[in-house]
Amino acid sequence: MKRNEKNQRPHGVFVVEGEGDKAFWTRVGAAWPHDDGKGFNIQLSCLPVNGRLVIRERKVAEDDVEAGQ
Repeated sequence: MKRNEKNQRPHGVFVVEGEGDKAFWTRVGAAWPHDDGKGFNIQLSCLPVNGRLVIRERKVAEDDVEAGQ
């Protein structure tokens, strides 16, 4: 695990199928920014066969769910 992976909150990696309000988002992994801010290390728990990958900053509510709150 790189330094950023331990010290920074990861971004969420999602597969998004569809568009707009009808889009379906599935979390498939996490991404940590590189020290220089020019890229990411990405860890996926599965490989999507369709849709598109989207990397987003995590919301506070996601952290609460993972902490069991």
